Amino acid sequence: MSVTKMTNQVKQKPKGRWGWATIGALMVVFLATAVATSRNTPKFSLFGRISKPCDCTFSKKYTGIVEDCCCDYETVDSLNKEVLHPILQELVTTPFFRYFKVKLWCDCEFWLDDGMCKLRDCSVCECPESEFPEPFKKPFQGLSVNDLMCQEGKPQAAVDRTIDTKVFKGWVEIDNPWTHDDETDNAELTYVNLQLNPERYTGYTGPSARRIWEAIYTENCPKYPSGELCQEKRVLYKLISGLHSSITVHIAADYLLDDATNLWGQNLELMYDRVLRYPDRVKNLYFTYLFVLRAVMKAADYLEQAEYDTGNPVEDLKTHSLVKQLVYHPKSRASCPLPFDEAKLWQGQSGPELKLEVQKQFKNISALMDCVGCEKCRLWGKLQVLGLGTALKILFSVNGHDLMDMPLQLQRNEVIALINLLNRLSESVKLIHEMGPSIEKSMEKKFTRATDSGSSSS
Repeated sequence: MSVTKMTNQVKQKPKGRWGWATIGALMVVFLATAVATSRNTPKFSLFGRISKPCDCTFSKKYTGIVEDCCCDYETVDSLNKEVLHPILQELVTTPFFRYFKVKLWCDCEFWLDDGMCKLRDCSVCECPESEFPEPFKKPFQGLSVNDLMCQEGKPQAAVDRTIDTKVFKGWVEIDNPWTHDDETDNAELTYVNLQLNPERYTGYTGPSARRIWEAIYTENCPKYPSGELCQEKRVLYKLISGLHSSITVHIAADYLLDDATNLWGQNLELMYDRVLRYPDRVKNLYFTYLFVLRAVMKAADYLEQAEYDTGNPVEDLKTHSLVKQLVYHPKSRASCPLPFDEAKLWQGQSGPELKLEVQKQFKNISALMDCVGCEKCRLWGKLQVLGLGTALKILFSVNGHDLMDMPLQLQRNEVIALINLLNRLSESVKLIHEMGPSIEKSMEKKFTRATDSGSSSS
């Protein structure tokens, strides 16, 4: 059909009062009016359903690839919520992963004037080996006055040593080159039921607690300038920062709100002030989570073949099944097959020297856990630092050599620490993702009200 003919046909159409041009103009006006008024009115979709306003301010901060990793924030949140977190939550309650062997009393080699750490048997029951584990089977009765002094007067800071009859034996004992504790010295170690000692608020604050973190950051884990090109120098800081953020989230999520009534709950203001208001701290939490997840996935064959024998066949079979789900889950393998690429590190001529330097710094951080003046803080500090040291060992070395040169060998306590650490990080990521937007919104409102009140009073 020719252009002329088409034009004539158009001209022959009746010119109604509401032509297409007029209708189109009205539609534009209608839509513009709807958009303008929608800012202050309830949202209704064109299909009759109420649509809630979407506050995406928080999520927009954390989008795209997690820095120095190989997965994006959206994938991490989805994978964690749907797959990893449910498995880990169940796994850490099994008999194998419930008990952690730890040296609880203080033996700080960095300073001697800490009154919190002078009592060797600070609320620790030291019993002859022939009596173990009978004393630990009895319910925890409370603390003496001297013990309370060691815990800064906070009963919640003490470790509950109740233990059941199925304390397992076995596995090879071998020291981790990244950590300080001598894991082969069984005479100074005791079993602790982690389920009876959750990571939560303990009242451990003030100069004693600050000195630990200051020693970690200033002496062993300095923050490098944002323009620092060397990825290796950033890794240790980001790992410790991410761990610090995770610990703070757990303390804020299970906080003693009222000492008089023993009321526990969430301290949202603390979570905001210490973590959420600093995007780098949230990003480092995600980095640490992916770093440890990569270590677990890299050790998948080892973990799947390991013996989880506690003398309870039903529970042990369940443990093995959950471990297998964790390390081989098809969704994890498909959506985030390489959470972190360790092959990029320690390259070049200075690589080996740099690795030894970082290893020494992390070992000092591990030793600093003996200076923590609160039992439960010391327990979870030691466990999570050992878990992080185990991840470093899996990814970078075994007894100082590359994994290609010799087979991976893990001790039971390292595996327990590794999985419990991954669970702690997983829980923190889930809490941040689910609660972050609402906490930021409420804190911003609170700040606005305080500002307005200050302006009116002045």
